[in-house]
Amino acid sequence: MQKVYYTRMRSLPLFLTLAIAAIANAKFQQNQPTTALKTSSLESHEGLTISARPWTDAAQYREAFPKNSPFSAGVLAIQVIFRNDSDESVKITIDRIRMSFQISDENRQELQPLRANEVADAVLKPGAKDPSTRKRLPLPVGIPGGGNDKKWTELQAAAQNAAVPTGVVASHSNVKGLLYFDLRGQFDLLSTAHLYVPEVTVMKDNRALTFFEIDLSRPNGN
Repeated sequence: MQKVYYTRMRSLPLFLTLAIAAIANAKFQQNQPTTALKTSSLESHEGLTISARPWTDAAQYREAFPKNSPFSAGVLAIQVIFRNDSDESVKITIDRIRMSFQISDENRQELQPLRANEVADAVLKPGAKDPSTRKRLPLPVGIPGGGNDKKWTELQAAAQNAAVPTGVVASHSNVKGLLYFDLRGQFDLLSTAHLYVPEVTVMKDNRALTFFEIDLSRPNGN
């Protein structure tokens, strides 16, 4: 009869076991789609979750904007994630999104998100510094980028590449990107700011969902 020999495994020290478990858990958490949402302000209903994280540190812009940062010119980027956990595709009208904030007790203002070319203009062709008096000018007619130099073109492309790529979110998927708002450097306005997403529809039957209003004043979603 053949003998079978067993070698007893030595137990790892408790501190090493705990360390390995902690590393494994950290790697697991990094792969979870909700991790990014935990560090953002968010609202969730009817199968859709929208998170918003204002980029208030210059270091957050370096990867997407290695040369000319919108932040240095007073433009705020908000990283949004649209996560659709429902069984139907939804459409978010990006142009209808607004950031609202309180200038005074009787003065509430709203800003539209900037397009990529407007980001380049705001950074390289700055205007007035008061966001409450900002006027949106008609878009130029003609060839996009016409009359602009290489620096402008590169910044416009960088802003476009980092922006929210589409407002259509397929079922059980997410869309991630940046929205830009020209605060003219008055980042303290975030203390009263909300991100308002009024137009969200289920594409199958064009059914409107309840609007989203996300409080941006809460740091890290707290």
